[in-house]
Amino acid sequence: MMKTIIAEKPSVAREIAGLLGASDKRDGYLTGNGYFVTWAFGHLIGLGMPEDYGITGFDRTALPILPNPFLLTVRKLKKDKGYSADPGATKQLKIIKELFNKSDSIIVATDAGREGELIFRYIYEYLNCSKPFERLWISSLTEKAIKQGFDNLKDGAAFDGLYKAAQGRSRADWLVGINGTQALSIAVGNGVYSLGRVQTPTLALICRRYLENKNFAVQRYWQIQLSHHKEGIDFKSISKTKWEEPAVANETLKALQRSGTAAVTSVETKNVTEQPPLLFDLTGLQKEANKKLNLSAEETLNVAQSLYEKKFITYPRTGSKYIAEDLWPEIAPLVRALQDRDICKEAVSKMKWGRFNKRIVNDLRVTDHHGLLVTDKIPSALSAKENSVYDMIALRLLEAISPACIKEITDVNLQVLHYDFAAKGSKIIEAGWRGIKGSFSDDDTEPAQDLPDLKKGDELKIKEAAVLEKKTKPPVLYTEAGLLSAMETAGKEIENEEERKALQNIGIGTPATRAAIIETLFTRTYIQREKKSLVPTDKGLQVYELVKDRKIADVAMTAEWELALQKIENNEADADEFQTEMEAYASSITNELLQTTIAKENLPKLTCPRCKSHQLIIRDKIVKCPDEACNWVQFRNVCGVQIAIADIESLINKRKTSLIKGMKSKAGKKFDAYIVLDNDCKTSFEFEKNKSNKRNGK
Repeated sequence: MMKTIIAEKPSVAREIAGLLGASDKRDGYLTGNGYFVTWAFGHLIGLGMPEDYGITGFDRTALPILPNPFLLTVRKLKKDKGYSADPGATKQLKIIKELFNKSDSIIVATDAGREGELIFRYIYEYLNCSKPFERLWISSLTEKAIKQGFDNLKDGAAFDGLYKAAQGRSRADWLVGINGTQALSIAVGNGVYSLGRVQTPTLALICRRYLENKNFAVQRYWQIQLSHHKEGIDFKSISKTKWEEPAVANETLKALQRSGTAAVTSVETKNVTEQPPLLFDLTGLQKEANKKLNLSAEETLNVAQSLYEKKFITYPRTGSKYIAEDLWPEIAPLVRALQDRDICKEAVSKMKWGRFNKRIVNDLRVTDHHGLLVTDKIPSALSAKENSVYDMIALRLLEAISPACIKEITDVNLQVLHYDFAAKGSKIIEAGWRGIKGSFSDDDTEPAQDLPDLKKGDELKIKEAAVLEKKTKPPVLYTEAGLLSAMETAGKEIENEEERKALQNIGIGTPATRAAIIETLFTRTYIQREKKSLVPTDKGLQVYELVKDRKIADVAMTAEWELALQKIENNEADADEFQTEMEAYASSITNELLQTTIAKENLPKLTCPRCKSHQLIIRDKIVKCPDEACNWVQFRNVCGVQIAIADIESLINKRKTSLIKGMKSKAGKKFDAYIVLDNDCKTSFEFEKNKSNKRNGK
């Protein structure tokens, strides 16, 4: 009676094999004690490409491509002129097949989530396997968790809904991505324009915000600020009036200075209770790490994945901020364990033992995984980024189980002559969870001032008065944290708490996929980073202009697909119906996109500098001679800077570009230089001051 255990990657397989006594190492698997323990390398099997259905190139007559049935193929790698099967994947599949054949049953130990399920099921289906399988479903890789998981293996069929949702997502992405990309590229007829089911609405969010920001008409206005002093406390008040003319504000200022005193007209004090934050889900962690550590969503996910595999935190690709009731008894031991970590030691000493806040316990809100927790294994020897992310997760746990913070908020109204002024004060009554990190106001709000005791009728001297110039603020460009929030709420800036609750599970993408979607937009050169902000490139804006009013860019609709997939996962909706809908949707976006017309960019007609006989082809990434024999080529991205068409023109015609600024050397140093074309038609840099030449890796 042999059983095969299949993990998602070798490192996890080794952990499991070690615990089960399968210590005999073989090629592609471990064995011992009645087990074969093997692994995939992520997705070994995926959906076939159009070529696998006999469709080559971009052919208008072949669209829309609606595979029936969908073909599964071994993972492919991009080769010069196309794709070919990945030899590593082919070899490992052969090993998995042999082990499945030698076994009576299978234990699935891929990651416990939608993608992990798909990795196994696609292999199982591709190999036409019919052996029974059970599921290891765990939220952390500690020995204890793995042992408990093996004591509680679940029936494989219990996860059919999860598989159908994963398969539905995988097919939907194929239908929309392949057909949309081909249709728009054919219509535009100038290179490949990649579109995607989640990628394009996300690009639309970025472009829309960028244009709102750029086209915002900033208005200036003026307010008057007064300084007061009472009972040894300095504080300020600000005019309720906003003047549009500085001259009027300055006139008013003089009148106020002559008056010299302000009368308190009302004082209102109320206590405000601020509940602690919940645990991190992946998106929450990515937002916080982007704000505080300037990490991209993908970097955060990679760091968290590494901490998970080292057994220091629980499963990171979670969409929940809660834990189930049965996990609550484990929380106190985790807090106790954190005493051994320097940065947490002081915070743990402030904890109210026996009075932990149970707000994070909610059985109904735990999806396939609970919120992010540390494990009882306290780390040592981590990288700087791993340390920072680990501490973020640890301190968030301590905050989440601390009591609420209670503040006393005071609003004071003052009058000088007949002008109204306001002062706001805040006092901490009970620090609660805010004492853990010692930060008493949110980053985006200005810290409130201390006010003395004031009552109606008090007269206050005006110590100083000044006119402040202010500006109306445009909608801010998205940072990665801001974009993740917009993806979570499908771009709705919802003020109403109730509505937000109703919609809070409708976003675009899932916590596990959002990082990859943002990275795809970078890879396609649709977006770039400007300091911390994400802004579209010219190409990104061009795609947006082409598709902004089309279904494929509709954020709300994409959010509804996510909701439908969620229902399939919970066995509340039919997967075949979803596929039929996606096919209809793919057909309609294909027809819509094929009708796109584009004002052809007036690209200059440039003759190849080397062979002098062919017109150069100008693309986003390269400029090249179409003649294979000549093969002259110039990359458009030089040391991280996109070279504009005008510079390409002067490089060819005048053999020198304008000064290109902000290029980055291999060592990461910024420099400015001209790109020049020498007599052999090779390019090099020419620097402004000392004209030393540096080869441009051609």
